[in-house]
Amino acid sequence: MKYKKLYSSPIGDLVLTSDGEFLTGLYFLKALKSKIDYLEEDLEVFKDTISWLNIYFCGKVPGFTPKIKLENLTPFREDVLKILLDIPYGTTVSYGDIAKTIAKKRGIKKMSSQAIGGAVGWNPICIIIPCHRVIGSNNRLTGYSGGIENKIALLKLENVDLKSLREGKVKI
Repeated sequence: MKYKKLYSSPIGDLVLTSDGEFLTGLYFLKALKSKIDYLEEDLEVFKDTISWLNIYFCGKVPGFTPKIKLENLTPFREDVLKILLDIPYGTTVSYGDIAKTIAKKRGIKKMSSQAIGGAVGWNPICIIIPCHRVIGSNNRLTGYSGGIENKIALLKLENVDLKSLREGKVKI
């Protein structure tokens, strides 16, 4: 059985999904390409996730992580998501930096930043797995599946110095 819960954040509605025990998804509602037709239920994992989000949106670092499960996780995606989880609150790293880290770990000369972008974009649990902290080359703010305006809002919430980031396709 699959479940969902809606959460109204200061920057837009979020949809939480679960298998009944673990958080399996956290998406911006307006970014969803299709309707999530799951049962609405008040689950313990949703309560934990909402608590985490409430703390986060108050500008604080939650001292815990809700129970998460990533489905369809390939070894490559797992490597990328582990790096995302290690990005400290209030900091950013580039796709290229992640590519260099993965290449070094795998003992190869080079890794594609575009491949990293695909794995980052695949992330089904936004905010908690902080894909919004990944930026493009030359400190450019680039794509975010939740919308670039939400990426900017999340980085502002974390007190990232946006003046140090260069404009990509949007004005800050």
